[in-house]
Amino acid sequence: MNQTAGVSWHFWLIAIVGLVWNAMGILNFLWQLTMSPEALAALSEAQQALIADRPAWVTLGFAVAVFAGTFGCVLLLMKKKIALLYLTLSLLGVLVSMIPVFGMMGSVQFTTFERLMYLVATPLLAALLVWYTRRLIAQGKLA
Repeated sequence: MNQTAGVSWHFWLIAIVGLVWNAMGILNFLWQLTMSPEALAALSEAQQALIADRPAWVTLGFAVAVFAGTFGCVLLLMKKKIALLYLTLSLLGVLVSMIPVFGMMGSVQFTTFERLMYLVATPLLAALLVWYTRRLIAQGKLA
């Protein structure tokens, strides 16, 4: 009997939402890398500061977050245990890429939406994916 077959509907919901979220993150990452000065100028002050002044190590963290997260969600959909490694790397990338946000909180005015996205939604979803994958492994649902 295949133990990995018995996943519930919420497995598919969580894995697909995670995949879409991270794929959107890849699009955002690529858009930011190729952004024209005019497009950058059209963004909010906080977004401009985050993009224009971002050190290379933060850009690397952002890349790891979205690419590892996307690959991890694909592996999760394939019911592979190795998804945990990539989703953990993604969470670490998220945390690294958040460091400048904390440093800018006093000097740059973030909207409530920006605060929710940068400081709540992104790390919460990354942590949820790691927690959920660990739970699936413990239940024997991933091979």
